[in-house]
Amino acid sequence: MVIQRFWLVVGCCCVVAACSQPDEQPEPLRQGLVYCAEGNPESFNPQLGTSGTTIDATSAQLYDRLIDYDAERQQFEPALALSWQALDDGKRYRFELRKDVEFHQTQWFTPTRRFSADDVLFSFNRWLNPDHPYHSVGGGSYPFFNSSGLIHLIERIEMIDSHTIDIHLAQADSSFLANMATDFAVILSAEYGTNLLQAGTPEAIDRQPIGTGPFRFVEFRKDISIRYYRHENYWRKPPGIRQLVYTITPNANKRMLKLLTGECDVIPYPLVDKLAELSTDTEIEVQSAVNPNIAFWAFNTERPPFDQPLVRQALAHAINRPAIIQTIYDGNARLATGVLPETSWAFSEEDQTYPFNPERARALLAEAGYADGFSMSIWAMPVQRAYNPNAERMAELIQSDLARVGISATMVTYEWNTFRRRLANGEHDSVLIGWVADNADPDNFFRPILSCAAKESGNNRANWCDPAFDQLLIDAISATNRDQRVNLYQDIERAITQAVPLVPIANSLRFQAQRADIEGVELPPYGGLSFRRASRVQEQPQQTPEPAADAVKEQP
Repeated sequence: MVIQRFWLVVGCCCVVAACSQPDEQPEPLRQGLVYCAEGNPESFNPQLGTSGTTIDATSAQLYDRLIDYDAERQQFEPALALSWQALDDGKRYRFELRKDVEFHQTQWFTPTRRFSADDVLFSFNRWLNPDHPYHSVGGGSYPFFNSSGLIHLIERIEMIDSHTIDIHLAQADSSFLANMATDFAVILSAEYGTNLLQAGTPEAIDRQPIGTGPFRFVEFRKDISIRYYRHENYWRKPPGIRQLVYTITPNANKRMLKLLTGECDVIPYPLVDKLAELSTDTEIEVQSAVNPNIAFWAFNTERPPFDQPLVRQALAHAINRPAIIQTIYDGNARLATGVLPETSWAFSEEDQTYPFNPERARALLAEAGYADGFSMSIWAMPVQRAYNPNAERMAELIQSDLARVGISATMVTYEWNTFRRRLANGEHDSVLIGWVADNADPDNFFRPILSCAAKESGNNRANWCDPAFDQLLIDAISATNRDQRVNLYQDIERAITQAVPLVPIANSLRFQAQRADIEGVELPPYGGLSFRRASRVQEQPQQTPEPAADAVKEQP
């Protein structure tokens, strides 16, 4: 079986190598790893979007950030910043930067200097400053930074010296460090950016990326593959694999087949109804992780009749969420009782959702003037995510429930990047989607998906904006006492329950399956995917018997 797997993987490697340059020939994949990804990244810069597919393919592989978050110890850790301190009552943060960190060297870029404060200013000012030469490159949309409020929170970044910066804030914000540790707050190369501007090709910064991360970019072939090589001069211990290949495989059944035949070493989101079967295969290992996430059904509140709270309440009552959980997640998820999952420190046992009650749904529809029902669309993601392994099947179940209360629903889906673009344009009536927390702060479950700023950035799928709700969010992040923050987040949950811009559905475990000879593939609890510590277990060489004593010859 090992020999069979070897030739299957080499065959995959040959396909991937079809567009390689002469001096970038792929290395034997026995020293590498093949990951079956569920879709194409939107770009190779996680600053530009919030897609989990893009984050998984880019952030932890190509880049580093100033600080990391250790979920097990629940504390921030040094990364490109060796240390940091809060000054001026939390309105200024000083970061001491790491020295001797090298950027990637590729066919198209050879760095002449190492990481410094210049790169932090370049990377952050790109999304902070509308006058920055790169602000509009790639569309000029930075949804996470807009929706999280960072774009307004940070007043300016000051260089103290080549390896010290101060970040000045408009006000103290309890979520600031958590946002600095997300997969979006990556550091780019200022020198590379300058070179591209001079060459007149600034857009290449997001297509042919340069970072300081554990792998360097080699090649992307849309709908086929992404190829990375190990960053040999990585400031941490370099990865245990020399080559990392993403094979684009949208179909979950095909990913499973490729895993079983050895064409892929690791796959995301294995079919939940096959988890027990996979677990009995001695050549396959199934990983699971508690993943703070929420699957929800969002209504486009700018479109009639979804602009009426009564209609949204009726829709919430109309669907059988417990049946959805059992069918879609096969028991591997918790029925959501609000937006916050039970892993959050601000979680409350109080149920903030609407029970399944078709009679009540029909009464509310009649009260809203829709006694005879109406027609609508349900947009369903074409990819699997940790929070929703099968959105299309979920849409079918909701269709059936809605038909019982007189509503005719049509399912709509597109290719993933097209889906996200049209969703951001507000073309949907409703959508089955979700959110994976980027950090441990409860704010991350609210501001990025329901604030007015999130609506402006296209990340608020409900297109719902309520200034009173935004003020609650501001009060919660401004409070310094945790008990006070917990109470405020419960007020926020109640406001969502009353307005119903979305219906919380499930909090799910995150699953991943891999070949048994792969180890160290990390599933961080707060989004993303990391291959920095990945390695292939080496087969033990056959032992050669030692020669008999009289056969040993003395060397001259």
